[in-house]
Parts: sequence; structure tokens; C-alpha cells
Amino acid sequence: MRESAPKKLDFQPAPRRVGLLGIYHETNTFIESATTLADFQNGYWLESGRIREEYQGANHEISGLIEVIDSAPDMELVPIFYAMATPGGLITKDCYEQLLDRMMQLVDEAGRLDACLVAPHGAGVAEAYPDMDGHWLSVLREKLGDEVPVIGTLDPHANVSQAMVDATNGLIAYATNPHVDQKQTGIAAARLLVGTLRGEISPVQLLAKPPVAISIEQQFTSNEPCLGLYALAQALKQRFGLVSVSVLLGFPYADVYEMGSGFIAIADRSHSPVAADQAQEAASMLSDFLWNQKQAFNGRKSGIQAVLAGFEQYPQPALLLDMGDNIGGGAPGNSTLILEQLETGGFSGFFICLHDPESVAQCREAEAGTVISLALGGKNGFQTSVEVRALSDGRFKEDAPRHGGFVHYDMGPTAVVITLNGNTVMLTTRRTPPYSLRQLTALGLDPNAFRGIVAKGVNAPIAAYSDVCPSIIQVDTPGVTQADMTLFAYQNRKVPLFPFEEHV
Repeated sequence: MRESAPKKLDFQPAPRRVGLLGIYHETNTFIESATTLADFQNGYWLESGRIREEYQGANHEISGLIEVIDSAPDMELVPIFYAMATPGGLITKDCYEQLLDRMMQLVDEAGRLDACLVAPHGAGVAEAYPDMDGHWLSVLREKLGDEVPVIGTLDPHANVSQAMVDATNGLIAYATNPHVDQKQTGIAAARLLVGTLRGEISPVQLLAKPPVAISIEQQFTSNEPCLGLYALAQALKQRFGLVSVSVLLGFPYADVYEMGSGFIAIADRSHSPVAADQAQEAASMLSDFLWNQKQAFNGRKSGIQAVLAGFEQYPQPALLLDMGDNIGGGAPGNSTLILEQLETGGFSGFFICLHDPESVAQCREAEAGTVISLALGGKNGFQTSVEVRALSDGRFKEDAPRHGGFVHYDMGPTAVVITLNGNTVMLTTRRTPPYSLRQLTALGLDPNAFRGIVAKGVNAPIAAYSDVCPSIIQVDTPGVTQADMTLFAYQNRKVPLFPFEEHV
């Protein structure tokens, strides 16, 4: 009798386990109030499957990370921890250490990890940890060891440090401001990680930090001078066959040594024996370009009175960007300086949103149609009479790609009032950046009905409002995010640094 042939075993190797985690905060160190654990708990504190629930199918970088790993049959995504708070003041030491401890505890509980995808912001600052992102990435690297690839994304407002670069195999920044390419950036980072794990790519990244800090006013990537800078980055990527070239515009409201602009170039060592040299040359050429063009990146400052004096020349509705009270830069969002100029100057038909829990509470005690007196912007704010028009729970959803990639918004109890001069004011309980037009439309407001819309931002609101606002005007207002960074008292920045020092 012929013996039957032995059966072949259909062996499938275990999928590579890819951890996903991040601590994300843009820290303005010139704000007196600190960022605490409650701010993260009231923001996004997501563990395990909650990360997927929040971001799968959305327009966030984590959405892109999830999509790529889920589509790779030899990969398994292990969501671990992601914490994010609205930009604000210095993170307390206790808050950061609790975040870090919880993250590392969950990393331990996750078991074997073959790689990690990370989502830092790059401009996080905590008490005793001025380079917060560099610190937690370094702690993660020490825990995982040098053989485990760690690849992730960055916000282009990152003040990138050498520690961040040394702790990772690759970091890729969004290429747009407003940030509407977050998902695409997540996809690029995850593909780099998959290629690295499969042995198809051997990334090496180089950081260059020229002595230049770009004004926040000049960080709109669809206009010059950023257009030329990003075009050069793309050309150098093609010329040298690089994996990625990232422009880090920087965040000027952080008094840390790393504050300023930079470039990260990633090359593939398996593709070229001189990959590191090519990455370094690309980063150096970008640095030279920025230095030679530095005056163009310093901005033009137009105050409130100058803007309003020439307002009728602008096609309407016009978007007025209140740069000094930029919520996305950590500001309180309650400045009434532009509103006061509108009211006293006889301007009507404008919209403005203020973070003002006290006024919301007073409105909720009144009936719609009631005229009441409010100190708008807080108890020491602009005193005026208003008519209460509407009350809301302040929740809405955004499905389109917008700055920040957020889906669910919660402004807290919200009131809409109109001044006796005919300007509409939205009052929110929670500080909410103006990243979505749904902030208006969800409460029944028609953006096209206004002559002007005042948004507490610099560039981020443009993605939300440009469809309805043919004119975009940056207004140089005083405040903790004012456009002229040289007016702040830095103690820790590097010296020399343009525009503080003209010659280096």
C-alpha cells in the first residue's frame, strides 16, 4: 500500500502588533492659567478601543494611521492611549506625570509590540519638562528598545527638538495650515512604518534648525511666502529621492530653547548609501532658503482701527481674524476689543463668538426675546444691553476635513444674543476654537447674512470660513497670541534668533 504524502501545514506567521499612542498639546507659556488633568479629561482622554471609536473614518491623523494598519494583512493595530487638551497654558508637573504614568502602564499591559505609531503635537511644555514631547518619546524609546520602530506625525507648529528625532525612526508633519491633510499625513506615516517593519525601507531622519522663528501671521501655507518654501521642500524630496521632507513652521508662544522653525528630512538607507548625506543636504538647503528670505516671514501688522477704516473696500462677508485672542494658540477667547470698536464705531451686522460662561448663565435665566445687560467677555468685560435670541446645548458634528480633524464639538451650554446696534454674539461655556462653520449653522445662523465674521484665530479658521467669506483679514490685536512675538518676555529661547536679532 502506498503511503499517503504528509499534509502540508498552512503556517501563517502572527501579525505584527503595532501600538498607537500619543499625548497632544500646544502649550502657550505666556498664559497665566495652567493646563491641568481636568483639561485633558474634558478634552480627549481615550484608551484602547475608544481611540478607534472616535477617529476611525474621520479626518484626523489617527484616522489615517488606523486605515493603513487595518488594511495590512500582516499587521494588527493595538490602540493604547491618546490624550489631548485644547491649547492653553503650561501643563502642570503633576498632570504630565500622571499622563505619562498612565500611558506607560497601558503600554506594559498591551504586551508584545513590534512597532509603535505615535501622535505628538511637538509644542507641548510641562513644568520641569520644557521639551515634553521629546521627554515622553524618549521614555517610550527606552521602554521599547532600539530595535522597535517608532514612527509618527507632527503638527507643523511643533518646536522640534533633537530629542524627538533621536527617539523616533521617522516623524512626518502635516503640510497644510490650516491643517486639512492630517489624515493623509497619518497614512504616509503608517505606510512608512509598514515598509520599515517589512524590511522594505530603512529610514534615517535629519533635523535642521535655522536661527529663524516664523511669524504666526505668515504661516498660511496657501499664500506666499510659505508657497515658495513648501515648493522647494517638494522639489528637494524629488531631487534626492527622499521618503519625506517636513517643514516645521514652529510655535512662537512657547518660551523654550527649541522655539523656532525647522526641517526634518527622511531618507531610505536601503535605497542609497549616501541617504543620510542627501537628507542633510536637503534640510540645509531649506534652512539657507528660509534665512535668505527671513524678512518675508516676519509679517505685516494691521490694527483694528486701520482694518475697520477700510472695511467697505472688502467683498463681504469678510472674515476678521482676531490674532491676539487665538484660541488655537491657547488664548482665552473672551477679548471684546474688536466688538467694542464695532459697537462704538457704529458698525452693525457682524458676528463674534466669545467664551463667557457667566453671561451664558445669565441668558439661561432669561426668556428668548428678553433684553438684559451683560458684561460680555467676563465680569470686567464690555458692558452692554443685548436681546437673548437662542439657547443651545452647544454640541455639533463636523464631517468635512477641517483644521484639527475634529468630529465632535461640545461648546457647553451656549447662548446667541444680539446687541442693540445689531451685532450677533455667540456665548459659549467651553472654550471652543472656530474650526467649523457648523458652529454657526448648527444653531440656525446663516454666515452669509453677516457683513463680517470675527474668528478667534490666525490661519486655522480659514478652512472653515473661506467658502463663504471672499475676504480674509488678519487683525493685529493685543493679547497672549499677538502677532509680534518680539513683544513677549522670553527667558529661555536660543540667542541669536530672528526676528529678535537681525544679524546672526
